[in-house]
Amino acid sequence: GLLLTLMTHQNTDKPHSFCCCIERRLDNVRSVCHTSCKRLGMCLHGQSGTDAEKRHKKLPLTAFAQNMQEGALQLSDETLLGKMLETCGEAENKLAMELSHHEVQVEKDILEPLNLLSETEIPNIQKQRKQLAKLVLDWDSARARWNQAHKTSATNFQGLPSKIDSLKEEMDEAGNKVEQCKDQLAADMYNFISKEGDYARYFVSLLEAQADYHRKALAVLEKVLPEIQAHQDKWSEKPAFGTPLEEHLKRSGREIALPIEACVMMLLETGMKEEGLFRIAAGASKLKKLKAALDCSTSQLDEFYSDPHAVAGALKSYLRELPEPLMTYALYEEWAQVANIQDQDKKLQDLWRICQKLPKHNLANFRYLIKFLAKLAQYSDVNKMTPSNIAIVLGPNLLWAKNEGSLAEMAAATSVHVVAVVEPIIQHANWFFPEEVDFNVSGAFVALPAVNSNHLHTGNDYDSGTLERKRPISMAVMDGEQLRKEGYGVKVMDFQANPRRGGTISRKHTAPAFQPPLPPTEVGPLAQATAEQHPQGPGAEPAPLGAASAPLPGPAEQSQSQGQCAPYPNNPPPLHVCVGKYTKVSLTFLPTL
Repeated sequence: GLLLTLMTHQNTDKPHSFCCCIERRLDNVRSVCHTSCKRLGMCLHGQSGTDAEKRHKKLPLTAFAQNMQEGALQLSDETLLGKMLETCGEAENKLAMELSHHEVQVEKDILEPLNLLSETEIPNIQKQRKQLAKLVLDWDSARARWNQAHKTSATNFQGLPSKIDSLKEEMDEAGNKVEQCKDQLAADMYNFISKEGDYARYFVSLLEAQADYHRKALAVLEKVLPEIQAHQDKWSEKPAFGTPLEEHLKRSGREIALPIEACVMMLLETGMKEEGLFRIAAGASKLKKLKAALDCSTSQLDEFYSDPHAVAGALKSYLRELPEPLMTYALYEEWAQVANIQDQDKKLQDLWRICQKLPKHNLANFRYLIKFLAKLAQYSDVNKMTPSNIAIVLGPNLLWAKNEGSLAEMAAATSVHVVAVVEPIIQHANWFFPEEVDFNVSGAFVALPAVNSNHLHTGNDYDSGTLERKRPISMAVMDGEQLRKEGYGVKVMDFQANPRRGGTISRKHTAPAFQPPLPPTEVGPLAQATAEQHPQGPGAEPAPLGAASAPLPGPAEQSQSQGQCAPYPNNPPPLHVCVGKYTKVSLTFLPTL
């Protein structure tokens, strides 16, 4: 449109409209370029007109990087925060250097050309327009004088011809100047139009420079991020509460979650005979302090040994705050279905099968916890925490629905199923998990010296992992008991009974009317191998093929009155007492005369 305008007006005697068109176009371009330079300059952080090194020192990002590096020196690189500050400080300093180079390039390739266009080139063209306007006025004035002289010459011929010729020359000279200026202005405008692509290229260069800067900045970040993430992953001191079980175990390199092991070890030391354990609420401030101590993996837990209710509360809180329950969402429906089974044989076998479906880490921690709860139930006559009571207060923290409704709905639906599942597992813990358990699995806990406390137990009177209470047994069994090492932190000894032929035993407790069924076929060969590897007492015959360890009855099965003697439904099994880690001694009940 502008070229057409120039071509239309350049041969006319009315250059005013032509100049107005040029002026409007130049004014618009100059305004856009001037505003762009101003706004783009405001985006730069460094001092204008300096080289990259000087600009780098003045950047706010450089000051931030220096502050981070100074903080790293104060914290030392032995702390995670110190390592992070050091690494991030180096990265921010590199980013600042890239930014300084980028800003220098933007100034050189974009700001300076745009500023030259808006402040020099376009103003020069506008000066040409003003000059043309002045020359046009001079030309109009000379032409007016010539016309006036020409009219006067018709009445007065004396001396006018020479004057008219002079005015004609003046008018022609002014006209020539107008044409020359107009041609120069047109040439400058043509030149401007021809370079419009170059002017537009400045903005393309801006985007290219920004893209190059961001690529380099991204390369710096991509290089440092794996290093920072490695520091983060190596750091094991992270909160345990609210963290997925597998993540906590992987990060800490543990088999049993720290809150579970720490709480169990403290309760084994001071809480086994505490009435209402897990039922009586602990002080809020004490509980909060213990949870914080466990979160930071501190070893300063001595003060909490005297408050077993706070320890039990912390254990419950940890289980409840797991993102996924210990017994898992995936198996929730299966647990709920088994809870409704009335046939006890089928119920126990189905529970066993579901236990084997638990993920490896969940199964290890669940087994550890159940063995402890079974030990706790041995002291139910003192602590009032029978397997049923334990299941009621602790079960809802082991399993809950993924999409729970209100608290009342959860208590009415989930808890009933959970209690029906957890209680038999605690009752028959040694059948579900016959292997030995070392509660001090990490070896990080040392027994406290005996102190005068209402919470501390006296004597090493823990029964060795069985659900049965201690009762009068034969001398052979008592001799075997002397070989055991009791107290917390030692391995839990599992009694395994293998059936043999012949003989009965008279006991103070009636033989249970119900024995848990044999586990699935995977367990049979293991029990058979155990029976074959450990010979029985004098006069005993090898166990028949396929025989498996008979489970020990739960507390509910021991409610018969004392003094009533009844034989086992089958022949009495030998009692295997685990003396050491690798040695087992077979002891046999002898009939009482």
